[in-house]
Amino acid sequence: MEDVSFITTEDNDDLIVSFAIPVSDYADVKSLTLLRTPKYEFILDAAERGVSVSYDDFPDDEDDLLEEIEIEEDVVKITISHRRYALNVQDVDDEEVKRAMKTLKKTNFDQRFKLSIL
Repeated sequence: MEDVSFITTEDNDDLIVSFAIPVSDYADVKSLTLLRTPKYEFILDAAERGVSVSYDDFPDDEDDLLEEIEIEEDVVKITISHRRYALNVQDVDDEEVKRAMKTLKKTNFDQRFKLSIL
């Protein structure tokens, strides 16, 4: 499980939830980012629509789509086609977590992925 130091969200044309994960020296972070742009999805094939997931540790995997996200207390589990991430958000400000959940719900307007908030 990886610790998250903060979460940034964007709720405009792009719907973004990005988890900042400290690297070993804690002076820098790597990002696990969930992105969806509903405004422009109509130009994509149906199989390409949804929330794309990118992680700085795997820069070549930018076309992965979110399959499931489970939020239980201070743990966020993210599942994509061939990876699963477990994130500890206990040190993140409660307002940041609430904004992230609100944005995640918006990204799932068409039920493209399984969203569980326990």
